[in-house]
Amino acid sequence: MQNITKMLFLSCLKASELIEKKMHFKLSFREKMQLKIHKSMCDACRIYEKQSTVIEKGISMQKPKPTDDMDVEQLKKKIQGLLELDHEK
Repeated sequence: MQNITKMLFLSCLKASELIEKKMHFKLSFREKMQLKIHKSMCDACRIYEKQSTVIEKGISMQKPKPTDDMDVEQLKKKIQGLLELDHEK
């Protein structure tokens, strides 16, 4: 009986790991069921999943900044110039 309980019920830590895993990989049937059972009893993990989904969507919508395309050497020179100006003050 204890083994069945251990198989079915997750800690919040393990549930949060599965929530994050679910966003990038496919969960096994067992993992899906464990997570579903856990979320049916745990408000905090349901809220965590909603928040994680919003954050993940926000990150995926980010556009690269113009400096991402800049040449590394050019960026180094720009930073050095700014540091020299700041040092002269």
